[in-house]
Amino acid sequence: MDEEVHYSKVEDVVGSHVEDAVTFWAQSISRNNDIMKIGCSLSEVCPHASSVFGNLDPKKIYGGLFSEDKCWYRCKVLKIISDEKCLVRYIDYGNTEVLSRSDIAEIPLDLQFSSVAKKYRLWGLQIPSGQEVTQFDQGRIFLGSLIFEKQIKMRIKAAYQDGTVIAQAAYGSVDIGEEVAKKGFAEKCKLTSSTDICEEKKSDPGQLVLRNLKSPIPLWGHRSNQSPFIRPKNRLSGRPSVDLKSENDAGNHVALPKENLAVGDFNLRSNVSLAKIKQDQKLIEENEKLKTEKEVLLERYKALELKVEQTVQELQQEKATTMDLTKHLESTLKTCVGTRMKNLAAKVEILKEIRCVNVNVRFGNDLSDAIQVLYEDCFTIPASLNELEIIWAEYCLAQEKIQTCQNVNEGNILIAKRNEVQQKLYMAVEVFILEVDELPLNKRLKTLQDLSASLEAVYGQATEGTNSEETLKKFYDWKCNKREELTSVRSETEVSLQHLVTWFQSTLKAFDLSVEESLTSEDTIGNIDEILEKTESGVCKELEISLTEQGDADKEITLNTYSQVVQKIRSEERLIATVQSKYKDSVEFKKQIIECLNKSPNVDHLLSIKKTLKNLKARLRWKLVEKNNLEESDDHDGSEIEEIKQEITQLRNSVFQEIYHEREEYEKLKSLVQKWFPELPLLHPEIGLLEYMNSGGLLTMSLERDLLDAEPMKELSRKRPLVCSEVNGQIILLKGYSVDVDTETRVIQRAAAYHRAWREAKEESGLLPLIFLFLCKSDPMAYLMVPYYPRANLSAIQSSMPLTLEEALKVMKGVAQGLHTLHKADIIHGSLHQNNVFALNRQHGIVGDFDFTKSVSQRASVNMMVGDLSLLSPELKMGKPASPSSDLYAYGCLLLWLSVQNQEFETNEDGIPKVDQFHLDDNVKSLLCSLIYCRSSVTAEQVFNAECFLLPKGKSTPNSEKDTEYTPKKEEE
Repeated sequence: MDEEVHYSKVEDVVGSHVEDAVTFWAQSISRNNDIMKIGCSLSEVCPHASSVFGNLDPKKIYGGLFSEDKCWYRCKVLKIISDEKCLVRYIDYGNTEVLSRSDIAEIPLDLQFSSVAKKYRLWGLQIPSGQEVTQFDQGRIFLGSLIFEKQIKMRIKAAYQDGTVIAQAAYGSVDIGEEVAKKGFAEKCKLTSSTDICEEKKSDPGQLVLRNLKSPIPLWGHRSNQSPFIRPKNRLSGRPSVDLKSENDAGNHVALPKENLAVGDFNLRSNVSLAKIKQDQKLIEENEKLKTEKEVLLERYKALELKVEQTVQELQQEKATTMDLTKHLESTLKTCVGTRMKNLAAKVEILKEIRCVNVNVRFGNDLSDAIQVLYEDCFTIPASLNELEIIWAEYCLAQEKIQTCQNVNEGNILIAKRNEVQQKLYMAVEVFILEVDELPLNKRLKTLQDLSASLEAVYGQATEGTNSEETLKKFYDWKCNKREELTSVRSETEVSLQHLVTWFQSTLKAFDLSVEESLTSEDTIGNIDEILEKTESGVCKELEISLTEQGDADKEITLNTYSQVVQKIRSEERLIATVQSKYKDSVEFKKQIIECLNKSPNVDHLLSIKKTLKNLKARLRWKLVEKNNLEESDDHDGSEIEEIKQEITQLRNSVFQEIYHEREEYEKLKSLVQKWFPELPLLHPEIGLLEYMNSGGLLTMSLERDLLDAEPMKELSRKRPLVCSEVNGQIILLKGYSVDVDTETRVIQRAAAYHRAWREAKEESGLLPLIFLFLCKSDPMAYLMVPYYPRANLSAIQSSMPLTLEEALKVMKGVAQGLHTLHKADIIHGSLHQNNVFALNRQHGIVGDFDFTKSVSQRASVNMMVGDLSLLSPELKMGKPASPSSDLYAYGCLLLWLSVQNQEFETNEDGIPKVDQFHLDDNVKSLLCSLIYCRSSVTAEQVFNAECFLLPKGKSTPNSEKDTEYTPKKEEE
């Protein structure tokens, strides 16, 4: 309880909410003013408060928007139902409701005080065990008719630890508890001490709340005198009658009008009038509004005053500038003619240089030349290519039919048809090769490449555009207009300069004293200003055209034309590349098909290897039995046993050599199937070629568990059987998986996908290699053979001799490469942790394989910990599916763990580590922030190329073979 309970104390309360026939909520009449103040404060604060986010505190008080009257009431969160829905209790009334987060708001500290309503339980009564739901609801309705919105007296007897008050309730002379018991809705219980009552085990409040939600209590009439103690109401059922017949018929849901929420007197003789409060509030709001308008006007006055001062200063500056300009004009007028002639002479000199060196605007001459080259010597498709494409498509279709055929007889018919098409294709290939040999493909391709490089140097990278003849037509029209404009301007410039030269020649006579002819100033000077103006205008216009860059419209035309030219070049380059590629395929086809025409590949060599393997395995088993018999005999000879062990080792090595030879032969046949003979699996099902191809070359039928000298790894066999053995000097680990028919197929598919991803880059893949996958013939087990690196996982290394930061970065770069390899193959690891990452020679990091019997969602559901950090990403904790992003989160946690070693971690409320608390290199910290906080925009390839993984200048890249070299020793983990 929020406040101390005084036993035997009598309280006057008003019932506000009923939970069952013996439990209800009520408000003390003494807190009438508190109810009104809380309502006024919430109506002012909550509409402007921010909605809650993050984790909600069940001990904190919030404001809740009640759905019926859209008014705000204080509430506490009882249960988080979903990301958007919460179950809350209105603490001043006792009822509950499911609210959206948007309807819950933070409230200030001055409203964080104890609840007005208390939870009461009738003294000496309890709900009968096994009471039916109908009777339970009727009991609630009956108790509600006695206490709801009525002033009752409560004599306190005791209290539970959760704050529920045990009390006798009376309404006038009516003992409410006795009335409930008489109706049979409750039974009397044995009275115990208050200490026992406080320790009594209560029923689950969550279930009670949910039940109250499902069966809300009715309201008991519309009394004229409503009270501020009326609670916020749900949609309620029933009518305000205590008659059981009416109670059973309750089903129509009605809601009290909003007037029931108004604050009334409830005969409490309150000195506070709601109308007065509203009037005072209105006056306060108007006063505040006037104050705000006053401040705004004052600010405007100050702004205008400042603007006047600035205007005065600007006028003074303008006056000073005008006086300076006047003085400058007076001084320049004295040298005006000389300055003007000097400037004109300088411009004419520049124009002479431009014309002499022919540095004028080319107006797309380079584009015109490129278009001419493209259209004059345009490459066309060889006539034989179309026929070749048709026959080649027919040949490919015939190969596909053979590949999907399941019947041998039907397959033989399809093979015969394929051979006929093969002969036709061979002839078409010969014709095509002869025609292409006559074409200058390389010369034309070199011309196109040079043309593209020269244009790109001028215009930059080309943008994609629509291929349209309209663009080229617009370009030619634009070019003609520009040429005409330049020609016209040059003509005007030359004419005006000639007029100026003529004026100078005629002016010489006026200033030559030796000339007797008398000339007036009108004849000599004439219209020199007009001539000079036209000359300056012509020269400047030509200079402007010659030197000014193109406008936006001109650039758009030239760039569009450039894009068209580049598209044409790329199109012709692609055409040439297509012809060259088809030419290369044709030459290869012709070279290989000569040996394969009307022939079928021989599988005898593979069968011979299988026969040899069978004999070797029989001899090996016989030797194993012989060794076991000798060891069990009492008088065995040690030298003889040693000799047999050497023979067993030799036989076992021979078996593995033949298995490798078998794999090589399978690879040859696989290549033939993919290229020329898809009928091989159909014609020779006994060799198991289809199973080998489906497993990506990983599955072998020749290897068995009993052929290996396997030592059980008990300390590592917590999840599945693990045995250790040695094959050709290499220590290997056998992982056993229990499989059925469906699981076996999925294991092979997942292991094959992983193996194919590894084969793309092998040692550079950053993945643990898979050596073999084989199925046990006697037990439902699948065994996966992988290299064994004892004490090389991160967990073991960090517990013995932790990696330095430099070593950790080298290792984690390899791990990033492994994740990139998997993600590129659309494989999500889902099980990245410190026991599944290996640091070979403390330099080269690789990612271990995962449990191939489990789907990615099953693998990702295991919450692995590294130190105090959970490797489970936030989205996985929220139930979202695993993704490359969740792999990168686990990777980021491992990198952080290695970088800070034994330091303690601080996490936020979602369990995400805080990177800023550690003193790390800026590049490392930046990468960690990207991995932990912003993974949606980061890929494993970007992580691999991160700056913190780049080698410093002057250091060479270490030898990959040396880094990956590892000499494992057989030792216990």
